[in-house]
Amino acid sequence: MTRKARRDTLVWGFILIIIGAVFLLDTMNVEVWDAVARLWPLILIVWGGWKLYFGIREKHEAEKAGKTGEA
Repeated sequence: MTRKARRDTLVWGFILIIIGAVFLLDTMNVEVWDAVARLWPLILIVWGGWKLYFGIREKHEAEKAGKTGEA
């Protein structure tokens, strides 16, 4: 459970850094909103891949823990 809480904190840290970078670039007159508007589906793809990867990983860890508990 601690690992999940740490990972959630890490994800929110990355999200805040990205949002801060977008606003910083906008302040420096870099046309970042056009790129964000075009690439927002990429965010969904990365998020889905992230969830899929860690979901499969947790399933394998649970199965591994179950097998060691049986022996």
